[in-house]
Amino acid sequence: MYICEFHVNLYKCLYKFIIKITNKRTKAQKHKMPNVIAILNPKGGSGKTTLAIHLAYALKEHGRTLLVDADIQGSARDWSAAGASGLPVIGLDRPTLDRELQAIGGDYQWIVIDGASKVEKMVASGVKAADMILIPVQPSALDLWACAPLVDVIQARQQATDGRPAAAFVVVRAKKNTSIAREMRRAVEGYGLPLLTHTIYDRTLYARAITEGTTVQAMDAASEAANEIRLLTNRVLEAFDGV
Repeated sequence: MYICEFHVNLYKCLYKFIIKITNKRTKAQKHKMPNVIAILNPKGGSGKTTLAIHLAYALKEHGRTLLVDADIQGSARDWSAAGASGLPVIGLDRPTLDRELQAIGGDYQWIVIDGASKVEKMVASGVKAADMILIPVQPSALDLWACAPLVDVIQARQQATDGRPAAAFVVVRAKKNTSIAREMRRAVEGYGLPLLTHTIYDRTLYARAITEGTTVQAMDAASEAANEIRLLTNRVLEAFDGV
């Protein structure tokens, strides 16, 4: 009887030890996983690439950051080739994006995906890969209507994964001195996703920066454009800190 109890206790100790080690490994693996932000909109010319580039450039001040160009047009890669931003950019314009990121993600704290346009499988892969999705929309009903299929995919994913990924609209290319924030807030109410209060305005500095392979922060850190990106980046950081 004594021997049996001894073995039982031994097995219990071994079991607790294995669980403890497994939990440590799981925590370590979770720590290594990057925060993945996908910039998605099925409509071409929606400002995805400009937003993705500037957000990724800002995030590299908060940890090692990778910009993933998931659009077959390769605009983010063209931008990278035109300058020397110091931001690593790779192309993954395949529907296996979510699986491939798992293999390379451990080297980075932040991954920003410049999503594809109109390619259903690529968009779905981007949704699967993301912890957060930002949907850039211009202040236009046409832009908002084009997002309806994407919102459906996101909400289906959220229902299957206990609310992940988080998602929100971001107004881009807005005109100054307009009541666009109030109007857009009313317009997106029926879509079930929030609208971030930080608006990206239509400024020539963004176009100049992209053409020269740089960012508004690098060109003029004191500019209104750079401040817009800082405010948006801070909101993103706050969201991840709250997770």
